[in-house]
Amino acid sequence: MNPPTVPVAAAVVCHAHPRHGGMMHFKVVFRAAKALQSAGAAVLRFNFRGVGRSEGRFDNGRGEQDDARAALDEMERRFPGRPLVLGGFSFGSVVALQVGRQDPRVRALLVLGYPASFLEESVPLEGPKPRLFVQGEQDRFGSGDVVRALVEPLSGPRSLVVVPGTDHFFEGKLDELQGAVCTWAEQRPWAAGESGGRA
Repeated sequence: MNPPTVPVAAAVVCHAHPRHGGMMHFKVVFRAAKALQSAGAAVLRFNFRGVGRSEGRFDNGRGEQDDARAALDEMERRFPGRPLVLGGFSFGSVVALQVGRQDPRVRALLVLGYPASFLEESVPLEGPKPRLFVQGEQDRFGSGDVVRALVEPLSGPRSLVVVPGTDHFFEGKLDELQGAVCTWAEQRPWAAGESGGRA
């Protein structure tokens, strides 16, 4: 898939937990990237340290945040002046939230399969940047109801799509996942976050 000549945004999508088989080729990550590309964004998928051919070893989310920042640096270098979007699936969504909330270059956040019940410490979800949450209704790491209860009280621009009848991996519902991301991206939510700022 070739990115558009002049992309409307530059996006990075982070994968699931390396200790549980997560890699950039996961279907959810691939479909999210495809949706962003179809909306005109250039997209980078990458492997966290220690995954595939990436050097290093798993660092419990700390070094993985550095990996995400390095990916953002690369997209900023390749596509100067384009709004940056950061997202992820499962563990990758947590990394994206932690990095994206603090990095003023990131204009919008994409949170797929948020592992609410798997987290030892809560991750702040509040902030002024546009956020899309897509959750499987029957996700064992955070059901649609659990994530809805977390997202609905939030201020600022945020959207939640609960995909019915599916699990953490959006089994049998990948088209719905892709459609939700595409619909959100086509609205160019990063334009609302162009003032940047910290959460």
